[in-house]
Amino acid sequence: THSVSFRCSSTTRVPLLGQISSATSFSATMRRRLSILTSIFYLASVPAAAAFVPRTFTSSPLATTGIMASSAADSATTTGPKTCPNTGNPLPNIPIPDPLLSLTPGSWAYDTMSRRLNEEILQRTYEENEEAFNSPPFAQALERFNQLRAELESASTTKLRHLQFDKGTDGRSSEAVDREEREWQEILQAYIDNGDTWLSAPWLVTEFYAYRRLMEAIGYYDKSNPDTYLYDPFLVAKRAGLDSSVNSAENMLEKITALPKTKEGVALAAAFALWGNKMDLSIWPADAENSSLDVFAEILHAADDNLLHDDTEALTKHCDELRERGDGQVDVIVDNAGFELVTDLALADHLVASGVAQVVTFQLKSHPTFVSDALEKDLRETVEHYAALSPERFPNAQAAGVRWQKYLDEGKWVCHEDDFWVQPSPMWSMPEPLRSDMKERCDLAFVKGDANYRRLLGDRYWDYSAPFQDVVGCYFPCPVCSLRTLKAEVGCGMDKDQVERAKGLDNEWMVNGRFGVVQFGPGATR
Repeated sequence: THSVSFRCSSTTRVPLLGQISSATSFSATMRRRLSILTSIFYLASVPAAAAFVPRTFTSSPLATTGIMASSAADSATTTGPKTCPNTGNPLPNIPIPDPLLSLTPGSWAYDTMSRRLNEEILQRTYEENEEAFNSPPFAQALERFNQLRAELESASTTKLRHLQFDKGTDGRSSEAVDREEREWQEILQAYIDNGDTWLSAPWLVTEFYAYRRLMEAIGYYDKSNPDTYLYDPFLVAKRAGLDSSVNSAENMLEKITALPKTKEGVALAAAFALWGNKMDLSIWPADAENSSLDVFAEILHAADDNLLHDDTEALTKHCDELRERGDGQVDVIVDNAGFELVTDLALADHLVASGVAQVVTFQLKSHPTFVSDALEKDLRETVEHYAALSPERFPNAQAAGVRWQKYLDEGKWVCHEDDFWVQPSPMWSMPEPLRSDMKERCDLAFVKGDANYRRLLGDRYWDYSAPFQDVVGCYFPCPVCSLRTLKAEVGCGMDKDQVERAKGLDNEWMVNGRFGVVQFGPGATR
């Protein structure tokens, strides 16, 4: 069955994957020959929270009643692996802390749900779709859109309600509609029973819920209205990101094809996927294909400055094993479209070209959400856009697009959309058949982006130094690597000294994308 209980997941929130110590270091010779760094990243900031929420967080009784209802069952087992009594899935190994709510003024969560979502994101959505929204076919959609905005204007007092489904007009199969309706009812029921508002329910729940409510307002699944059916309100923003990605990607994609088919190559491809155009390439060798591996190690070392934890060596050791085996199946749980998606495609390109992966599966969103999150159509449009570029102006980007299209045509790249990726349930509540598929098929999953990372952790206040293996690695269905730049006030598996250093360097270190982590866990026992 596909019964995912958020109530259960909240009690058993993600156990931080135990910190994975470096498996092996790059050779001592290479380490000795590394020169002193002469360049470092410049990591651009994104809009950040006005203030960091301290860990002394007190949850609202309304929000915690449902969440904590199964805590006794979840924490009753003190020895052996913990499992969720509702799903049977493994749980984090350590006690699950409180979730983030949106009640604390000055926090990123509060600002998002009380102001930013309505005044910035939905306002921009209206402006980018103004002509369509004010056309006759969108009359009902606009009315519902404005009702949603009115709720968010009174977020502190407006209570949550269940989503509305209409099987008569829904363009999906009745089974798919029934399934999604059941899942969202299970996610929301406790908070609705408690009378929770947009602010008192867990932040992750209300944020995902807001975007699903937007789909409801538009009539995204309403096949009776061809104008609103499958209408993507974020398409303007996504295409702007796609158009602007090419100049940055051209230089990076030249480097990707020159990476060695070694652990150093995987490490650099992962670094590109993490940092994108914030990578410092000033020390990249002119003749990369014939350069010593030490040069690539030096570039990697230059990328370490803003990493708060780095399991790259454990990751590359695992990838070496897959390369030797020759039949690796790797998943990329995708986050944003635009340039970030291009870096994901570049990572997947290297994994196939270097023999780490025989097939790469992209796990994608099933409907538009979080403005820039990628659907299958966005990935395919990106590949087509790059393949159609001028080979004179953008030779590396155009060649990459042609190569990527071939991967798709030959089945070396596979796209998979799933409703689970647009829901707030923690990843330890991953439903069937998705969980069994990843457990039995997938040899390594890269988890990209901050929203996906929040779900790995159940969006809860873990101790920053709690081992990633105890929070995530112990329950995830397959070996997992998180590539994350910090943009929300949660984290785990970070080195204490690095956390203190980050605090000293930047008051907004948790939310502005300046710092990142590469975290690896072997996954639950198969």
